[in-house]
Amino acid sequence: MPESAVSEWVRVAAAAEIGPGEVLRVDIDDVPVAIWNVEGALYATDDTCTHEEASLSEGDLWGEIIECPLHGAQFDVRTGAVVSLPAIFPIATYPVKVEGDAVYVGWRDGAR
Repeated sequence: MPESAVSEWVRVAAAAEIGPGEVLRVDIDDVPVAIWNVEGALYATDDTCTHEEASLSEGDLWGEIIECPLHGAQFDVRTGAVVSLPAIFPIATYPVKVEGDAVYVGWRDGAR
């Protein structure tokens, strides 16, 4: 979602909660969202694999690539792009900003 489409910034965590190479799963308006720390840069995506209903935050993160724990589909958490089958649809991404120690995700009603 482009930053211009953001209707509100939702505080989701303290920056210290998400160390490099880690992920934090949060719910925003009942939507599971994963916050990824890739070498100090934070990214937000849907937490649900587009191939099957599996939580991506339970998978393995290698650099910027997350592998779904169910069937091994892989996504680039920076862009949401599929990088390995069996998934064929990308995951949604959301803008992230850090102010002080607070992490915010750009959100809009009906974000999915």
